[in-house]
Amino acid sequence: MSNPPIPSTAAQGTAETASEIDPITAEIIRAAFVSITGEMKTNLMRTAYNLIIYEAQDFTVGLFDANGDTISVGLGLPMFVGGLSDAIKAKLAFYGRDGIEPGDILLTNDAYIMGSHLNHMIFTLPIFHDGELVAFAASMAHWIDVGGVLGGTTTDIYSEGLQVPIVKIFKRGVQDDELTRLIATNVRFEDLAMGDFRAQIAAIRTGEARMLELLGRYGRDVVGASIRDLFRRSEALARQAVRRIPDGDYHAEAFMDDDGVRIGERVPVRVRVSVRDDVMTIDLSAMSPQVAGYYNSGETAGRSAAQVAFKCLTSPGGYPINDGELRPLQIVLPPGTVVSARKPAAMRWWMTYPMTVVDCVFRALSEALPDHTIAGHYADLGLTYTYGIDERTGRFFQYLGGPQGGGWGATSGADGQSATICINDGDTHNAPVEVTEAKYPMITVEEYALRRDSGGAGTFRGGLGTRMKVRVHTAARLDSWIERTVGRPWGLSDGLDAAPNAIRVERADGREVHFGNGKVQTLDLAAGDCHVVELGGGGGFGPPHERPAERVLADVRADYVSAEAALELYAVAVVKDHEGVWRIDEEATAALRSG
Repeated sequence: MSNPPIPSTAAQGTAETASEIDPITAEIIRAAFVSITGEMKTNLMRTAYNLIIYEAQDFTVGLFDANGDTISVGLGLPMFVGGLSDAIKAKLAFYGRDGIEPGDILLTNDAYIMGSHLNHMIFTLPIFHDGELVAFAASMAHWIDVGGVLGGTTTDIYSEGLQVPIVKIFKRGVQDDELTRLIATNVRFEDLAMGDFRAQIAAIRTGEARMLELLGRYGRDVVGASIRDLFRRSEALARQAVRRIPDGDYHAEAFMDDDGVRIGERVPVRVRVSVRDDVMTIDLSAMSPQVAGYYNSGETAGRSAAQVAFKCLTSPGGYPINDGELRPLQIVLPPGTVVSARKPAAMRWWMTYPMTVVDCVFRALSEALPDHTIAGHYADLGLTYTYGIDERTGRFFQYLGGPQGGGWGATSGADGQSATICINDGDTHNAPVEVTEAKYPMITVEEYALRRDSGGAGTFRGGLGTRMKVRVHTAARLDSWIERTVGRPWGLSDGLDAAPNAIRVERADGREVHFGNGKVQTLDLAAGDCHVVELGGGGGFGPPHERPAERVLADVRADYVSAEAALELYAVAVVKDHEGVWRIDEEATAALRSG
């Protein structure tokens, strides 16, 4: 007689329900979940073919219960968490529990299920124990190419590449060669895509093997009780954190430059947050309707943005990311907004607007939680896309520049972080220059440096953005989707706004081409031309004139702040002495600050 399946972990009563398992065993199994997803992540990185996976870490792996609820995810992109869970639930709904068999592996890149663009392939492996479906292992990773148009503007999903509906890429352990060939035929770099295909399969098989080992050691009942205990404890901690927020209704808004089609027409981002006892509601119903351009994202991405903000405010560390800690959060998100778009909306640059949603949630709660929120950040990946035929080899190439670090906002007690990846991309890394140039000999990264004066001035200064200068050695085309070139990252509590994002092209003959916003579409580059991406900083916190003069001096010496900005923004006179060393002019500074 087989063991009963792991009972449902969804809605198991209140967070105060007594634990079904001793805490030591529960903690051991909790740590095992973290270890399993960590090993899945490591194996994917070690076996992937694309730089964007093994260096930039543009992927996420996870374990989920039999209902698709999140048990643990390998640290990666926060915005991917909802996509994995929602994709599993969609696959369950499509096939039914009885339609999924041992040995099956399910695949989709449906933009409206996972909320993001078609480059994200989600592989899901159902885990069976004694014939019963007990869990899922899943992996979502960014493929460098899935067909579609190379550059320019897209206005519907059909032009953006290969759409893979929910399919079984493996059936009862046998790979479907016809589906595999169909996918391989529709991508530009078949060898790289199929390498990443195999790497994602290896990652989820790792999750399956380790989960079965855990079930074999402790039994299904104990592991199921541990999952419920994990959810219960996570929920309890999150509710405690919500109770510390004053009850009330809060709101904030910002705007995006445009949608890439209606250039210069601002797109509003509006967020409402209400807190009642131990429940927080994030209302995104006032967001802009979905747009004509390629900045839309699906409902999963909109909800994920709310979840990222909620987790940062309530439980930024500790337990692995799981469904339990999100139970105190209610999300209002009607269909058809820019973060809940419906087909056939273009989704190519899906990730940009949700970042500002997270920033706005923090902004909305900044007065209620002045010591637990953060000023605005640069909120973009700073990506460029350079492609063409390498004249020296005759081979097609695609160079995805970035992600590039920018500045994060200051807090009530600390300067913002500099050169850090934007919030929704979490553990995404920028590829080392040496690796990039080795992989793409047709380009040279001539500069990657901190951008002076980009951080917002304040008692606590915003973090600095970066500047990257890339020269091409062959004719190519350039595309850029950089946002927030008009809307500056905001300061809080009288802190000043930071510098916005920017991009320009420096021609080989010395001419410069500047752009009114960050959208560059199929711009021809000649050998010797450069593109320069300057990412913004983070907003400042508190009045700039209250920043200690010694700290302003240290910023000038480090070349974070210019002497001119020190004088104008901080009322600190910094001059060079006869030895060329920066010093504070005490008399002039006292006069400036006393006025």
